[in-house]
Amino acid sequence: MPPATPHPTHPAPGAAAGAPGERADVVVVGAGNAGFCAAHAAAERGRRVILLERAAEAEAGGNSYYTAGATRIVHAGLDELREFVVPDARHPLTTVPAYTAEDFGADMAKVTEGRNDKAMTEVLVAESQDTVRWLVSLGLAYRLMYERQAYRRPDGTYLFWGGLHLGNVGGGQGLLADHTRVARRLGVDIRYGHGVTGLRTENGRVTGVTCTRPDGTRGTLAADSVVLASGGFEASAELRERHLGPGWARAKVRGTPENTGELLIAALELGAAKGGDWSTCHSVQWDAFLPENESNRELTNRLTRQSYPLGVIVNREGRRFLDEGADFRNYTYAKYGREILRQPGSVAWQIFDAALRPMLRTEEYDMPGISVVTADTPGELADAAGIDRAAFEDTLAAFNASIDRSVPFDATVKDGRRAAVHPPKSNWAAPLETPPYYAYAVTCGITFTFGGLKGDLDGRVLDGQGRPIPGLFACGEALGGLFSGNYPGGSGLTAGMVFGRRAGRAA
Repeated sequence: MPPATPHPTHPAPGAAAGAPGERADVVVVGAGNAGFCAAHAAAERGRRVILLERAAEAEAGGNSYYTAGATRIVHAGLDELREFVVPDARHPLTTVPAYTAEDFGADMAKVTEGRNDKAMTEVLVAESQDTVRWLVSLGLAYRLMYERQAYRRPDGTYLFWGGLHLGNVGGGQGLLADHTRVARRLGVDIRYGHGVTGLRTENGRVTGVTCTRPDGTRGTLAADSVVLASGGFEASAELRERHLGPGWARAKVRGTPENTGELLIAALELGAAKGGDWSTCHSVQWDAFLPENESNRELTNRLTRQSYPLGVIVNREGRRFLDEGADFRNYTYAKYGREILRQPGSVAWQIFDAALRPMLRTEEYDMPGISVVTADTPGELADAAGIDRAAFEDTLAAFNASIDRSVPFDATVKDGRRAAVHPPKSNWAAPLETPPYYAYAVTCGITFTFGGLKGDLDGRVLDGQGRPIPGLFACGEALGGLFSGNYPGGSGLTAGMVFGRRAGRAA
C-alpha cells in the first residue's frame, strides 16, 4: 500500500483539540512505540488519525524513549537478519543462533510460569518478524546489538546469546525519531501537550475523548475509534501500593512520569475487564544513589546495571539473596528489581573484582556519576559501602571456596560453572579475589506494570462478559495478558508493535 497522504479536512498539525464538530476516524492516545504503530497502521488504511500525547514534544515518547530498543523476534539466524538490519563490518565475524517460534513461545511460558495468555503469545510470536519488516519498510532502522547481547571471544569473533539479538539504531531515542518521521509522512496529526482525561460514550459506544490542551483549557474530540496506548500505572505511587503491594512506593520510576493509570481506571469504570496480572511488574536493578535517578531523559537506560550475572549481589547485611547466574540476564533482569526492593533499605550492591571489571557493559558501568565504591580488600569495600564487614567477608570467602573450578568459565553460554552456596550461583561463578574490588549500589527501578485491560487479538477492549466495548481498543502496556511476574527481554517493544499494528488495522 502506498503511503497515505494527509486528509484534506485535517486541521493543521499541532492544532488544539476541541473545535466545534472536530472529529477523527481514529484517536490514538499515547505517542510511544505502540501508539505510533497503531497510528501508522490506521493511516495506511486511509483513516484520519489524531495522535494525542500528554507530554510536551520535548518530553514525549512514553517508556519507549528510555529503552535500549531491544526487540525480540523469531528468525533463522544471521543470514535472514541481514536482509533487514543495517550493515556492520562485524557481521562476517559473528554467529547469531536461530531463534525459532518454539524458542520464543517456550521462553514466554518459562519466565511467566505459564501465566501468559496463550492465544496472545501465539500472535506475538507468529507476527514478530513480519511486524519488524513492516516497520523497516516504513523507514525504521534496526541493527544487531553487539554491545548488549554478545561478547567478543578471544579469537576476535562474536557470539550472540539469550535469544535477543535485534535493536533499533539509536536505541529508544532513534526509535521515536523514526516513528515520528514516519507518522508525519503518513499524515498523522500529532498533538503534544494534550492530556486525555476521559472517554466519551453514547449508547454504550466510545465516541471520543475529553482532554486538556497545552494552555490548560478543556476540549473534546469525536472519533469512530479510540486506541489506548497510554501505558500502565507504574508512575503512580498510590496505584503501585494498591496493586503491587506495600513498599512499592519506594521504587524508582525508570521511564516516563506520565503513565499514571487514569485511562485504565476510566476504561474499568466503563465496564472494561482487567487483563493480565495487576500484582506484578517489570522491575530491574537501578542506580541507587544518583540524585537524578528517575525519568532521566539524558541517561535513560544507562542507569540499569545488567552485568550482574558475572559477579555477586549482597545486601546491607553482607548476604547474598538470589542466584545471579540462574539464566542469561534477558530472562532474570525484569524480576530481580523486586528482590532488591525487599532487602533492608531497598538497596543492594553488585560486587566485582579487577578481573571481571573489563567485561561490564561500558554504557552502564562507565556512566557519569555512577553509584560505586572501590577498595583494595573486601573488608575495606564493605566499610566504604556501608555493608556489614564480617558477614560480607564470610560470604565472599564461602563463595570463592565453593566454585567448581574444573568447569571453564564462558560468559557466552550457560557454562554450568557453579558456586555451591545458598543460594547457589548456577552459572558464571568466578572467584572474586583480584583487587581492586568494586561495589555498585542498586535499588528497584520499575519499568512498566503487567496488568492492563483485557482485549481480543486485535486489541478490542472487552467487558466482564467478554464482549467488545464498541469503539475502544488498547495496545502496548495498556493491554494486559502477555506477562506475569517476569518477561523475556525485548518482548515488550515487540508486543507494542504487533498489537499496536493490529489495533490500528482494526480501529
